[in-house]
Amino acid sequence: MTTAISKLRTGHVGLNVTDLVRSIGFYEGALGFDLLGEGKEGGRRFAFLGQDGELVLTLWQQADGAFAPAAAGLHHLALSAGDVEEVRAYEARLRDLGVEFAYDGVVAHREGAGSGGIFFHDPDGIRLEISVPTGVQGAPAPVEAAPTCGFF
Repeated sequence: MTTAISKLRTGHVGLNVTDLVRSIGFYEGALGFDLLGEGKEGGRRFAFLGQDGELVLTLWQQADGAFAPAAAGLHHLALSAGDVEEVRAYEARLRDLGVEFAYDGVVAHREGAGSGGIFFHDPDGIRLEISVPTGVQGAPAPVEAAPTCGFF
C-alpha cells in the first residue's frame, strides 16, 4: 500500500530564549500572540503562543546567550500580514515599544519588488520579519540584487 504524501506546511516554530517572562511579554504585547499554555520540563520553562487558539510559537527558556546570526540554525522568523497598512500598524506599535529595527521603515524584498515588510529583533536579538506579498512597490530596497530578508 502506498501512502499519499501531501505538501508540508509549518506547524509551529520553537525558539530558544533567555528569559521566558520577558519573551512572553514581547510576543504578546508587540505582536498580539495569546499565551495558550506554559510549563516546566526538567528545570526548563516553556510557553505555547498562538492566535485564535492555534499554536504558532513555542518559547523554550534554555538559551545561554543572545541570538547568534553567524551560528547554524534559525536565520529569521517571517510572519505574514494581511496588507501593507497592517505592516505599518505593527511598525508603529514596535517603534512605540522601542524595538530595534534592521532597516528604516517598510522596505522591499529586493529592488523593484512588490513584496516586502519590516525587519526587527526580539529581546534576545532573534531576527523577525512581518511582510506582505504585494503593496510595497516603490519602497526602498536596502540590498539591490538579493532578498532584503537575507542580509539583516
